Amino acid sequence: MTKVKSLLVAATEAEIEPFLTAVRQAQVPVLFDVLITGVGMVATAFSLGKAFQEQSYDFALNVGICGAISREMALGEMVFIVRDVLYELGAEDGEDFISIVQLGFGENTYSAMPGVAAHWSQGLRQVEGITVNSVHGNAQTINRLQQRTSAVVESMEGAAFYYACKQAGVPSMQVRSISNYVEKRDKSKWKIGLAIKQLNDWLVAKCGQIGT
Repeated sequence: MTKVKSLLVAATEAEIEPFLTAVRQAQVPVLFDVLITGVGMVATAFSLGKAFQEQSYDFALNVGICGAISREMALGEMVFIVRDVLYELGAEDGEDFISIVQLGFGENTYSAMPGVAAHWSQGLRQVEGITVNSVHGNAQTINRLQQRTSAVVESMEGAAFYYACKQAGVPSMQVRSISNYVEKRDKSKWKIGLAIKQLNDWLVAKCGQIGT
């Protein structure tokens, strides 16, 4: 397999700590530079813009946990988010929402560009996601969300990651593990530990396969 210069992007170190430990202990080959951006769209876009200015990459992979809008998704399930939408970017008009696209001021949807590293998506369910500043936890806004979009997962970084990669011309993919359902906030129902384990087991296994 052709060797590529790759960047692994995560919002928090905690989401990929088991993988980083495996790398430090030489259990898996070093296939990535690692960028921890901080949580949210602004931190993600700024960190990636800076990273792409300082170094050229052939591929960027964004990983992390996410919430599932659809109950058809299982907690701990791994998904490849092929398209991601800046869900809140636009204007309110009474009870209606006008997207940035409808306003004529730009785009709100960004897609994966697997390019030289499409093998990372093998075996994963392909879904559409939304990116938000405030994760949903109110019955009324969740109902509105389900009426407005067919997306099945939400995060706080994904579309910003794809935006930055598109601007820099860097092939990119976003892979996440589901930690909770999008519902009224109840941490007792969350499976963050399971989601992080599934994500890191996948990363370690993939790096092992690719590095051999």
